Amino acid sequence: MINRFLEPGKRDFSSLNAAEILSLAISAEEEDGRIYMAYADKIRDKYPASAKIFDAMAKEEDGHRRRLLDLYKEQFGDRLIPIKREHVRGFLSRKPVWLMKELSIDTIRQQVWEMEQSAFRFYTEAAKQTTDVKLRKLLGDLAMEESKHGEQASRLEQKFLGETERDEEASQKHRQFVLTFVQPGLAGLMDGSVSTLAPVFAAAFATGSTWQTFLVGLAAAVGAGISMGFTEAASDDGKLTGRGSPLKRGFAAGIMTTIGGLGHALPYLITDFWTATSLAIVIVLIELWAIAFIQSKYMSTPFWRAVMQVVLGGSLVFAAGIIIGSA
Repeated sequence: MINRFLEPGKRDFSSLNAAEILSLAISAEEEDGRIYMAYADKIRDKYPASAKIFDAMAKEEDGHRRRLLDLYKEQFGDRLIPIKREHVRGFLSRKPVWLMKELSIDTIRQQVWEMEQSAFRFYTEAAKQTTDVKLRKLLGDLAMEESKHGEQASRLEQKFLGETERDEEASQKHRQFVLTFVQPGLAGLMDGSVSTLAPVFAAAFATGSTWQTFLVGLAAAVGAGISMGFTEAASDDGKLTGRGSPLKRGFAAGIMTTIGGLGHALPYLITDFWTATSLAIVIVLIELWAIAFIQSKYMSTPFWRAVMQVVLGGSLVFAAGIIIGSA
C-alpha cells in the first residue's frame, strides 16, 4: 500500500533559511529549463512554431537561474547547498513524462500548467518567509513572471487546437480538478484493487465461507480506504503544489480505494462458493485491465508498461492469496 504519511528524510519548507531557499530555487529553475527544452525537441519537427514557445520558456528559466545565482553569490559565496525539490516536504513528485517517446498534447499542457502553478506558489510562499528586502523583491518578481507562463501555455493550446476559442477559466478549473480529484482518486483505485486481492482470496480458499470472505474483503477495503485517505490528506497542504484542499484529496483517494477493494469482495455475497469465486476472478481481470488502461490514459504511462506493472503485478498478488489460502 502506498505510504506517504511521514515522508521520512524530508525537510519542512518552513524550516529552510535564505541560503537554502535560494539554492532550492536555482535547482528548480535548472530542472524546469531542461524539461522545457526536452518538450521543444519532442515537438520541433511536427510543430516548429510551438517548439519556439518552449525554447523561449527555457530561456526565461535560465534568466531566472542567473538572477538567483547572482544574488546567492553576493550574499552567501560560491558554494551552493545541494538541496532539491525531492528533499523538501510538500513538493509534488514529477514523473519524467518528458522522456517518453510519444507524448500527447494533453499531457504536455497539463504538465506545463502544473509546473507553472508550482513555481508561482513556491516563489510566493518563499517571499513570505524572508525579511531580506533584496531577496524578497527578487522572489516576488519571479512569482509574477512565472504566473505569465500560463499565458504562454494558453498560446500553445490554441496553436495545437486550431482557432476554436476556449474558456480559460473553465480550462483552469479542469486542470485543478485533475490535480485535486482525478490523480489521488486513480491512485486510490489502483491501490485498493491490488492491495486487497491477497487477503480476499486467501480468506476464500482458507475458509471456504462466502460470508466470512466478504467480511474480510469489506474490512480490507474500508481499512485501505481510511489509510489512503489519511496519507493523501497528510502528504501536503497544497500550498506549494497547488493540488487543492487536502480534505478533498483525502476523500477522493479514500473513497476510490474502498471502491477498488470492494469490487472483488461483493461477489462473495453469493452463497455458492464456486459461483462467487468465479465471478470474483472475472471481476479481478476486468479491474486490472481497466486500471492499466486508466493509468495509460491519465497517468502518462505507456499502455504495455502499465499492463506489466498492474496486470502482471496484480496477478502475482492474486496468486499469492490463493496459494496462502490453500496451504
